[in-house]
Amino acid sequence: MTFSNRLIQWYLENKRDLPWRNTTNPYQIWLSEIILQQTRVAQGLPYYLRFVENFPTVFDLANASEEQVLKLWQGLGYYSRGRNLHKTAQIIAFECNEMFPKTYTELLKLKGIGTYTAAAIASFSQKEVVPVVDGNVFRVLARYFDVETDISSATAKKEFTALANELIDKKQPDLFNQALMEFGALQCVPKNPICSMCIFNESCAALQKKKVDLLPIKLKKTKVTERYFNYLVFEDESGNLLIQQRTSKGIWHNLYEFPLIESEKELDEEELIEKISTTSFLTNKLVSIKPFDEKSVLHILSHQRLKIRFWGLNVDGKIEKGISKEAVKKFPFPIVIFNFIEKNF
Repeated sequence: MTFSNRLIQWYLENKRDLPWRNTTNPYQIWLSEIILQQTRVAQGLPYYLRFVENFPTVFDLANASEEQVLKLWQGLGYYSRGRNLHKTAQIIAFECNEMFPKTYTELLKLKGIGTYTAAAIASFSQKEVVPVVDGNVFRVLARYFDVETDISSATAKKEFTALANELIDKKQPDLFNQALMEFGALQCVPKNPICSMCIFNESCAALQKKKVDLLPIKLKKTKVTERYFNYLVFEDESGNLLIQQRTSKGIWHNLYEFPLIESEKELDEEELIEKISTTSFLTNKLVSIKPFDEKSVLHILSHQRLKIRFWGLNVDGKIEKGISKEAVKKFPFPIVIFNFIEKNF
């Protein structure tokens, strides 16, 4: 039995029952693929279901505001995915007459759709013979064939795509691609795979050479930056708060937050007051200031470690453009701020 036949047979016996696998609708397939980028299925599934419920068609998604989309995306991280999702939906709805491009090449022209997503949509919705290569595929192929190419290198994607293209089942490319990714997700996992129960344990090169824990090879290390965020939760006599939108490029673009002072280290109360005096957040007189918690909250992103502290600041009078606590909850926030709001308001 060939590699692809054995793999597909395993998939049909072991696959998870996921809603996007029961359709050839390119909109729903695209939605699932964007949501699941760098996201576990268990985390992404509820988001997928909410998006399909709120935006049943690409036209519904295109007609939504960016704030509505980002609010629904809240907590998934990598918010540029949500913004690109919305922009691409508008292109498909208003420039392509709600018709998804049908080929891999045409799909690549859409914003936010790279080689992986284009291959997934073309393969799963149109049965186009194009391999889908993600982290799971890198791992399975590197181990099975003992490929020592550094997967973070510039040539890796091309090499692994060519290898997957040789293996792909030309009659069932959709099943083959799903099977290869599912095998990496469930069986050939990153750490401590149960090789003794693997269908390929007699033919896997890495297992024979005792290299399973060494493959795939990834030499490039991600540099992690440490940042200190001091969020100023101004509250006036009516209980209204002040929020602002992050318009600068970088993390959390277009999401909302409290006025922010970023510092080079953790600040005490006296140091924070000194920095506030140099800002123009408010003209109201400051009545009191105190931290909500004794320690900062550590929030870890892919390339950054954020040490976040929320400070409560009561002020005299009425805050101009102040918003009630109930109204604040309707805005899209980074999940760490949303969790703070839910806990304290």
